Formats: sequence, C-alpha cells, structure tokens
Amino acid sequence: MDEAFVANRVLARVPANNRARLRARLEPVTLKFRQVLYEPGRTIRHVYFPVDCLISLLTSVDKRRSLEVGMVGNEGMAGMPFILGVGKSGARAIVQGSGTALRMSSAPFLEEFNRNPSLQDALYRYTFALMTQISQTAACNRFHETEARLARWLLMTRDRVGGPEFFLTQEFLSHMLGLRREAVTQAASTLKRQGVIEYSRGRLRIVNEKRLESSSCMCYRAVQAIFRRAQS
Repeated sequence: MDEAFVANRVLARVPANNRARLRARLEPVTLKFRQVLYEPGRTIRHVYFPVDCLISLLTSVDKRRSLEVGMVGNEGMAGMPFILGVGKSGARAIVQGSGTALRMSSAPFLEEFNRNPSLQDALYRYTFALMTQISQTAACNRFHETEARLARWLLMTRDRVGGPEFFLTQEFLSHMLGLRREAVTQAASTLKRQGVIEYSRGRLRIVNEKRLESSSCMCYRAVQAIFRRAQS
C-alpha cells in the first residue's frame, strides 16, 4: 500500500505524519479497460487515485458520439466535482488503460479532505491543472491537425500509464479524439511509416519518443508545463 500511495502524485504531497489515517481508508482496486466509473448526472459514490491506470473524461455530443475532454492518471484523482461541493458527475468517466487505483467512498473522503490541509492543497493544485488540460484539449480539438492531435494524445497517455506501450483500438481512439475512424487510421499509419509507433491487434507501442514529440502540437508541452508548476 505504501508504494501505491506515493505512486499517486496527489497523495505523495501529503506529509508522512498525515498519511496513516488517510491510507487506512483507501482500498486498492483493479480497474479494467472500458470500465465505466461515472455517468453524467449520477451520484459520485467513490473517488479514485490512479496508480498505473488511466481514466478518460468524456462529454456527449449526441446519442451516438462522445469526445474526450480530459484524462486522469497518477498525477490526479477522479471524482473532482465532489471536492467542489457537487455530488454528481458532470462527465462520463471510463477506464482507458487498465491497472491499479486507490479508492475511497465519498463520505469518508470528504471527512479526510476537510480535516487534512495538505490534501486540500494538493487537490486544489490538481484542480487548476486539470481545468487547464480540459481547456487546452478543447482548443486542440478545434484548431490542430489530426496527426498532431494524435501525437499529443499518445504522449499524454504515455506519461500517465508510465510506459510506451498500451492497449488501444482505432475505434476507441476515434471516440477519444472526436474523429472519424478513417482519419485516425490515416494519421496512425503516417506515424507508423515514419517509425514513430508500432501497432498490431490493438497493442500500440511508441518506438521513437523524440519524433513523436516533434509531431505533436504545442498543447502537449503547454499542459505538461502547467502540471509541473502545480506540483512544484
């Protein structure tokens, strides 16, 4: 539990002398690919601190289409509306990368949040960074080319799962980026021909991280800088 606790960067900001009670109320859980954690308008019953998994925050465009507006990895927490006094989710939260998280029921979490100033500070900093990520993602989806958006998304995913390889289908990715599957296929094929990525049967691997960063738009670096500032 100790290793998982400090692997999440929000929890790691809590001083050691304030961790015992908080740690005792957290439980490790395994989250599976495509598992739905929250639905819009539904009550938030648990908060999640990812350790090595990845959670996507989606907003619905219509009955058939949705768009990723944010992602949560080991830099943050899923269930942020709860600390702002809103007990219901405003977005659909779905597991994009399977792995481990630390989970706490909403009522005891609120008790810990209200009595632990260091946890408050860490989560307020994360709130600022997440809001920046969401607004930058909206601008990116509106103004940047498909290949640059794909590169940005792959880099952000890599940072949050802690490695260059992850399970991913082009159909799922088209929903994340709000693009037609054909557009995603074309952009991924370009990166593959350039020797930047490899993918087969839903398994994608980044093989040239520097070239991928060169292919990305400036949104990746902008969001990365904000998260560094929030965690300093």
